[in-house]
Amino acid sequence: GLSTKIIEYNISSDGLVPNLLAFNVGVEIGQLLALGAILIVMGYWRRTRSFWRHAYTTNVIMMTAGFLLIGYQLTGLFVAA
Repeated sequence: GLSTKIIEYNISSDGLVPNLLAFNVGVEIGQLLALGAILIVMGYWRRTRSFWRHAYTTNVIMMTAGFLLIGYQLTGLFVAA
């Protein structure tokens, strides 16, 4: 999506591919770092007594947020079409 949007702009084609690749690699590295941080935090949280008390509620909140986000995206898709 982003690559297509960038190509629509009148940007010089010199260095476009390396810049897009560098951007995408940077995004992937950022995602891996975020996932690593989440796994570390979750690993410590699972060892506490509060994990079992709050795990269900946390999952419900995360699923609700996910459903809201997909609803938001689908609404944008159908409204824009």
